[in-house]
Order: sequence, then C-alpha cells, then structure tokens
Amino acid sequence: MQPDKNAVRDYLVGLQARITERVAEVDGGAVFRADTWQRPGGGGGESRLLRDGALFEQAGVGFSQVMGAGLPPSATQQRPELTGASFEAMGVSLVFHPKNPYVPTTHMNVRFFIAEKEGHAPVWWFGGGFDLTPYYPFLEDVRSWHAVAKQACQPFGPDVYPRYKQWCDDYFYLKHREETRGVGGLFFDDLAEGGFDRAFALQRAVGDAFLDAYLPIVERRRHTPYSERERNFQLYRRGRYVEFNLVFDRGTLFGLQSGGRTESILMSLPPLVRWEYDWHPEVGSPEELLYRDFLRPRDWLGESA
Repeated sequence: MQPDKNAVRDYLVGLQARITERVAEVDGGAVFRADTWQRPGGGGGESRLLRDGALFEQAGVGFSQVMGAGLPPSATQQRPELTGASFEAMGVSLVFHPKNPYVPTTHMNVRFFIAEKEGHAPVWWFGGGFDLTPYYPFLEDVRSWHAVAKQACQPFGPDVYPRYKQWCDDYFYLKHREETRGVGGLFFDDLAEGGFDRAFALQRAVGDAFLDAYLPIVERRRHTPYSERERNFQLYRRGRYVEFNLVFDRGTLFGLQSGGRTESILMSLPPLVRWEYDWHPEVGSPEELLYRDFLRPRDWLGESA
C-alpha cells in the first residue's frame, strides 16, 4: 500500500494541537505562542512555545513539513543508496523544561520520511518515541512511565516494547559521560515493517500515549518544595541535555543540514543551564542516587520492588 501522506500530516497537526491545549491547561500560568514559518528550500511548519509559566519554564511543541531535492548526510548515513534522492519529512517534536527540579524534563518526537529517486520505488519510514529525564527521580514515576510505554506497544506484539526500550537506552546515551540521558522510554526509526497501516498505527499509539505517561508524574511532583540546592543541580544536569542534542542527536543534525529553521530546531534547548568543572555528587546524597541507580539501563518493569 502506498503511504497516505495527507493522513500522516492531519494526524501530526492534530497531535500538536491536542498536546499544546492540554499542557497550557495543566500549566495554568501561560499560553503557547504560535510562530508559523516557511523554509526557502520547500515546506515549513509551526513552532509553539510556552515561556515562564506556572509549571513550565519552557515548553516547545513544533510541527514541520519540509521537502528538498537531496537528503542531507544525517539521513543517508544508514542508507547510502538514497544519496541524491528527493525527500519529504514531517513530524512533531517537543521538549518540556519544568521549573520545579522534582518534575522531570521530557522529550517526544514522531516523524515520517519518504524519499524518491528516479528508477527506484519510493522508500518511506516512520520514527519517533519519548523519553524521560528526571533530576530527583522516583521509582514509582519511572515504572508508571514505562508501563504506559509498554501498553502503547502491546497491540503490535510482545517484542516491540523490549526492542524499542533497548533502542532508547542505546540511543540516548552520552558516550563521553558513560551515562544515559535519563531513564529512557521508547525509540524507533526506519519503521516500515508490516506495511503502511501497521507502521502508522504504531506511530499514532506512541504519540497518543505521551500525555498519559507524563502528566500523572507532573501532578505528583509539581508542588514538591525545593531550595536553591535542587535548582542548581537541575541547571547543572540540563547541561547534559545540551551536550546530547548538539553532539549526538540525529534530529538536530538533520534539521540543520537540511536548511531547517534554526530557532525551531534549537527550541529544545533549556532557557537556563550551568556547567561546573569536575563536579561530583556528595556521597549518600539524593544527587548521588540519580547517578548510582538511574543513569543506566535497567529492566524497570521486570525488577522486583
């Protein structure tokens, strides 16, 4: 079956609208500013940004639909046969940076690519996932996050959640730090198995599950008292987010290499961040707990309490 690009676009536009409406309601202190943009090489999108809310210091949800005459290097690295192919790419990507250090940062992305080259059949695939980056983690939150992720994958086979969970652990790993960016979730790419209908349904299941996974954690932690100590640690750990997005993230590289809108691509970066030379957590501290027990791959749903 040929991919239905219009159906994918309609879903993504609707997903952006649903998420921004619900998140603005939960924040209660600010609204999203919508910024529509056009790409000189073809296509465009809409970036929605909430700043200085009651809950979120910054929350960005972007939709983009871009096309071009040649795929950038980040897209052909795994598929050299597509060098020189024209492409269309569309997706929704979001990153939320809460004010309260006890509320985790989170990221979600769902996307669709199609590449066409004369003499070859069109090549298309879906990608995406979501992941969680707590600063002061709670096992209850991590397990509920992964339980929703598993439930979203369950209709597509018992092997889907374990594969995409492992993929997420491997992908969101800072090699130079020897630590995961957070506690993982789901990540998939090059998804075309089972045909368009199945792959599109799986992408929708992941996109639709995001708020169900994240908002209960927000409600449990948003009123937790914190001091300057926790805030400084949050800003320090945000530096890891910057490092990953600028050094490793393929989506960032694709956007920049394909001539995307820089402001929208870098909307994922936190508004405030700090680095400290050779910092190490104090032994026995809550900060050490994060490093010791959470910044490594674990079978969160399979371990005994």
